[in-house]
Formats: sequence, structure tokens, C-alpha cells
Amino acid sequence: MTASTTVARPAMGLFERGLSLWVVLAMGAGTMFGALEPALFQALAQFEYAQVNLAVAVLIWVMIYPMMVNVDFSSLTHLGEKPKGLIITLAVNWLIKPFTMAFLGVLFFEILFADLVTPATAKEYIAGLILLGAAPCTAMVFVWSQLTRGDAAYTLVQVSLNDLVMIFAFAPIVAFLLGVTDIVVPWKTLLLSVVLYVLTPLIAGVLTRRKLTRTATTPEQARAQIDAFGARIKPFTILGLLATILLLFGFQGPVILTAPEQIGLIALPLLVQSYGIFAIAYAAAWLWRLPFPVAAPCALIGTSNFFELAVAVAISLFGLGSGAALATVVGVLVEVPVMLSLVAIANRTRHWFPAG
Repeated sequence: MTASTTVARPAMGLFERGLSLWVVLAMGAGTMFGALEPALFQALAQFEYAQVNLAVAVLIWVMIYPMMVNVDFSSLTHLGEKPKGLIITLAVNWLIKPFTMAFLGVLFFEILFADLVTPATAKEYIAGLILLGAAPCTAMVFVWSQLTRGDAAYTLVQVSLNDLVMIFAFAPIVAFLLGVTDIVVPWKTLLLSVVLYVLTPLIAGVLTRRKLTRTATTPEQARAQIDAFGARIKPFTILGLLATILLLFGFQGPVILTAPEQIGLIALPLLVQSYGIFAIAYAAAWLWRLPFPVAAPCALIGTSNFFELAVAVAISLFGLGSGAALATVVGVLVEVPVMLSLVAIANRTRHWFPAG
């Protein structure tokens, strides 16, 4: 069994194509309900343990768990087959991206936008951006890779490797960058968030994958069983995402109604970060003469974010009504349009790279 025979090549479905629209609708509904029923949202805010809101925790877990079923650690046996792409991916995701996002957050909200936000709000926005920058994408990378006709086996290896690194690197990097930007870090909550939103669903996903493929006699049959499971559970994933956004904007309603321009302020550094990180990774792949089917997913994984994790940790660390939580949700809003534009750029520059 080779890695290339066991990797899904998912098409971009209606939900993925319209993700930004669904997010906008959920944002609008949440803002409206928050203004009409503030007591309901305040009651939900009290439903927490160790600063982890239990209602949101369930919704986030419903989103993250199905993604982890696609992670196949057996693919890591193929680490040595395309090492250049993995070196670029690891360097960009863990040595560059979190730090450039923190820099841009400070630049925009403590210097360029200093007169437009309060110092306390600026710190919360910066914290949300840091959480996004430290969480490279997991699930949607398979979609971006498919849209560029990327190497499916390589994509699976890089996603599996990044998830493994995330278990150990996410909390220390976030804690360091929040500390550097003078934001208090409750280590207990941060570590609990990693256990809840990375380690636990990852273990559950691995066990589910083993159970689903236990009776499979061919790689194609195993893939079909995983895809069928994903199709059954996908509606719950969608509802979990939209319900989480609705809750967040229910708490953010007063801020948004009085200062809607804050959404645009948060989006600007995210846009600069997204296109800048893609340019760095894509240029490195070009200079190293990587074949295009590796260069494209190699550059796209760092540009896209594991926004579900960022949202969950922002809520745990700073609360449902925080600016940090708002910043992570704006990350969801800009993700799909930006990534589709980068997919288009990659496809139009395919001839710059060896065919592979």
C-alpha cells in the first residue's frame, strides 16, 4: 500500500465554496439575537469550567473531530520521499508565520490603528491574531491541494506532520508571543485547550479511522469508508461552525453595532499576512526547484489557518465576548476568498515550476 493510493482527493462542495457567505449570515444572525436576547447569551457565558465555555467546547469539538479522521500517521513513513517541501512547510509554519503575525498585529493595532482602538482592545485583537498565526490549517488543505492538482500523498504527509508538531509547539509559541506582547497567559487554560481541542480529537480521529478501515481489504475500500463517514457527519460540522459564530457575535453584538469598522481593521493585517506568507513559501519552493504538485500545497498550508482551534483557544483564554474571539472569527470570514485567490495565482504560475 502506497501513500498515493490512500489519500482523498476531495472536491470543494457547496458549503466550502459559500463559507464566507454562511459566516456573514451567522454573524448577522448572532448580532441580531444578541441585541434582542442579551440575557440568554449572558446565561450561556456562565456555563464554563476552568475558563472553558462548555457549550462552545462541544461545538468546537464537533468541528475538529471529523477533520482528525483524515489524519493518517502511517503516512509519516513517507517523510523522506519529498523532504524539501516538508522543510519549507515546517520552517514557514513554525519559525516564520507565528512571529510575522504577532509583528503585524503590533504594527497595525499599536501603531497604525492606535487612534482607532483602545489599548485594551488592541491587545485582545493582537492575541486573536497570534492564535491564528500559530495554528496552521488541517482540513481545508486537502481542498486547496485538490484545486491545484497537488500531490495528494505529500499533502497527507505534511498535514499529519503538522498536527503532530502542533501538539507540542502550539502552546509554547502562543505563550511566548503573548508574553512578548505583554498579554497575561493563563498556562493552565492554554494547556487544557491543547488537550481538549488538539490531542483529544486527534486520538478520537485516529481510533475512528482504525475502526472504519478495520474490515477494508483494499486501499480504495478503506478510503470509501472514511469518505462515507465524513459525508454522514459533515452536516454536524457545519452546524457546529455556524452555531459557534452565532454565539460569538451574540456576545459581540453591542461592539459590532456601535463600531462595525472594527471588522475591517482586523481583516487588514490578516490579508497582509496571508499574501505575505504565501509569497515567502512559494518563492522558497521556486528557488529550490520543487515540482508544482509539491510546491502548491507546501505554500498553501501555511497561508490557511486552523481557525477552529484559534477560535476555541481565544474563547478559553479571553472569553466569548473578547476582542480575541472576534479577531479569530474574522479570520474565518476572510479565509475562503483569500485562499481561492491564491489557488488561482498558483494555477496561473504552474509553468514556473518543474512538472513533477
